Amino acid sequence: MAARFKMSRKGVGQMLRMPSMQAEMLRRAEVIKGVAIGLSPVDAGGPHPGHYKGSWEASSTARGGRNRDRAVGYVRNGAYYARWVEYSNGHPSGSAHHVLLRAALMGGRNQ
Repeated sequence: MAARFKMSRKGVGQMLRMPSMQAEMLRRAEVIKGVAIGLSPVDAGGPHPGHYKGSWEASSTARGGRNRDRAVGYVRNGAYYARWVEYSNGHPSGSAHHVLLRAALMGGRNQ
């Protein structure tokens, strides 16, 4: 006889918001943060050497996602110029480093 399964949307929602799920999302965000720190460029001759590298933050919440219905982890850089490092500043001399993109791609592997 074939097994039967009836999904409970409420139960799945509770599972996606469990404290252990939030802790796992934070753990994964911390792994990605660690990779991002390792990939971060440092402009030794700039006005704030190492500021970008030291500005990475990881956090999580139980109410994230588009519908605020699941645990999520966030990784962000608080440096005001982080978007220019990530995506470029539009000048030929400032190339895009894609630090967070590369960290997210590499950070979830074998962790």
